Amino acid sequence: MAPVTSATTVMAEAAGTTVDRTGADAGADAGTGHEDARYVLRTATADDLGGARAVMLDTVYRDLKSGYVPRWHADIIDPEAAYLRPARCTLLVVEHRGEIVATGAVRDRGPQAPPNPQWVADRFPSGSTAQLCRIYVRPEHRRHGIARQLVRELGEFAARAGGYTALYLHTDPAVPGAEPFWRSLAREVCDERTLPGGGQGIVHFELPMPVPDAVPMPAPGVAATPAG
Repeated sequence: MAPVTSATTVMAEAAGTTVDRTGADAGADAGTGHEDARYVLRTATADDLGGARAVMLDTVYRDLKSGYVPRWHADIIDPEAAYLRPARCTLLVVEHRGEIVATGAVRDRGPQAPPNPQWVADRFPSGSTAQLCRIYVRPEHRRHGIARQLVRELGEFAARAGGYTALYLHTDPAVPGAEPFWRSLAREVCDERTLPGGGQGIVHFELPMPVPDAVPMPAPGVAATPAG
């Protein structure tokens, strides 16, 4: 089965610590009783790229089992070119005690055919499709609602960016927790396991696009928000 690198989350979400968008105290760490959560979700800067790259590389080696493959993972090596420079793309990070512990991104490119089915590529063309990707959380920080908050913020970014008509992702159901997490948020478009030969073994999903007028704008003067 070909490695899957787009929007494969490796956590099974549960209600837990709130992720703080502004840097305020987020409450107690789940299961510890210590008021030291302080998960800060924000748009990545150039200074965050080393930490973000470490989260991504650790995930593709440890959880996805693919290791680094240049044709699939070029954005990990140069996330600035992939996510920070393009106006309609973004990279979000979650910081805890000064360390980047989670990432999530939007790219302005839909699934390509091949290797994806042609009808899936036709349904989600590049330019008008916001693809969620690199939603990775370090193992010791899972089950705090981090991935769910990242998905929410990335969707709101796509709605504010304009020009996007669809929110797309695909995931590898072999990764523990990935498939039930995405099924709790998104609608299945194509489960390649049901195709002749099993396809790539991945599942394609679409999420509802937030209504732009309903997306809150970042408060003036608040720097630590994922406004892009």
